[in-house]
Amino acid sequence: MANVVLEFKASAGDSEPQNRPVLIIGQHANLQQVSWSQIKGKLQPVVSKEVWQAALGALSPNPTDSCPLYLNNSVVAALPSRVSRHNSPASAHFVSRLVRSCLPGGNNRCIVMVCEHSDVFASSCAIARAFPIFSRRSTSSRRAEKKHVTVEFLIVGQDSSPLDAAELKCLSSAADGVRLAARIVDTPCNEMNTDHFLDEIKAVGNELGITPVIIRGEELKQRGFGGIYGVGKAAEHPPALAVLSHTPDGATQTIAWVGKGIVYDTGGLSIKGKTTMPGMKRDCGGAAAILGAFKATIKQGFKDNLHAVFCLAENSVGPTATRPDDIHTLYSGKTVEINNTDAEGRLVLADGVVYACKDLSADIILDMATLTGAQGISTGKYHAAVMTNSEQWEAACVRAGRSSGDLAHPLVYCPELHFTEFTSAMADMKNSVADRENAQSSCAGLFIGSHLGFDWPGVWVHVDIASPVHAGERATGFGVALLMALFGQASDDSMLNQVSPLGATTSVSEDQMERDCKRRRLV
Repeated sequence: MANVVLEFKASAGDSEPQNRPVLIIGQHANLQQVSWSQIKGKLQPVVSKEVWQAALGALSPNPTDSCPLYLNNSVVAALPSRVSRHNSPASAHFVSRLVRSCLPGGNNRCIVMVCEHSDVFASSCAIARAFPIFSRRSTSSRRAEKKHVTVEFLIVGQDSSPLDAAELKCLSSAADGVRLAARIVDTPCNEMNTDHFLDEIKAVGNELGITPVIIRGEELKQRGFGGIYGVGKAAEHPPALAVLSHTPDGATQTIAWVGKGIVYDTGGLSIKGKTTMPGMKRDCGGAAAILGAFKATIKQGFKDNLHAVFCLAENSVGPTATRPDDIHTLYSGKTVEINNTDAEGRLVLADGVVYACKDLSADIILDMATLTGAQGISTGKYHAAVMTNSEQWEAACVRAGRSSGDLAHPLVYCPELHFTEFTSAMADMKNSVADRENAQSSCAGLFIGSHLGFDWPGVWVHVDIASPVHAGERATGFGVALLMALFGQASDDSMLNQVSPLGATTSVSEDQMERDCKRRRLV
């Protein structure tokens, strides 16, 4: 999968399955709407109309099913016929699974995705997740030849017009963003330390014509970024705050995405065990997702100011490592007593969101992070945990998750009950809770929000992606599609406008909406 070139085309053209193996995938009802004339060019002469119809009749998805059409060269696969309200109508996770398990081998293959127009974006991102880029297997390094997978969408339903060039470009940008994020998360720290991550940021900036702002090492300490500096100061490669900024003419609001980029998390002096430390290369998943989403979003055109803020550090062990009982002053000016050096992500993000507020004057701040192991207990392996000071944005995140395939579900937002968990006799707060059985994921998010202030008038959204950032041993690129959909209404791209949660009815009065329009413009 590592050397696969993924292409989205309006038509993949005709070819016999022996020459170009093919996977045809869709909901059973959608597959039955496909006429033989639409599909025969990819199956004949080895698959007849009668065989095709017999295969459709044999499919019995529970939740999925597949049927070979000709040896191992052509397969038809059915998605679940129905999904629950907390799943994506596109069945995005099942799309990824079926592509991984059912796509025939070969150097030149074809996927025909049969779906409604509203499911195209989520389906394309799900297909991209099935083709990770990073590999250090010796066989893959010797194989110079690239494998090609061409994806064609057959659109069914009311709007069955074929995809145009602009829509295909959007799908390609989104897929590239997903695969970029997954590659960074999959890459181990000996190849993806803070130096390397900054190179990735510079490469994206160079492609978009943006020069990043970078604050690094001792300059972080001098400028008051006690969270980022304190977490990363013991590592060989110094910590950094990096910012990519898109500031178009005519922008009416400022949005900041803040990503946790812990390139490796040993836990610091509160060190992790031998079974919990492996996999901590993934602790940069939030920053990776924001980099992939920023690249794709700006490529498609974005009307408002958009800043991507990367909080980069390696939580390492050494003579200069932060100790439990140390007290750090963060960029907010608030002091934090360290009682757990393994609760480091909230420290770097607290600096990041305050920088977005104070230095970038952001109206909307979203932070994304692999923040807590408790997230998987709270919302599971497939749904990110969302917490926000805005009820409308909470609902928008859930809707954007369903339309993008990057599912999301709310956490409790109740600072008046939960923030006392961080009470300190020595400082403004501790960095880890007193009671680990009291809404851990919510409390971790509240720590970040407290540095903005719970009365901050802007929109703050916290997204914890600790579990969905990976499936098994592979990264998923989770978060890219969610961000593109959530902020799609500010895009110049028509497809992102369509998957945006904008337009939902609310009970907010017209006067209140007038006063609060800047906060709610995207929802």
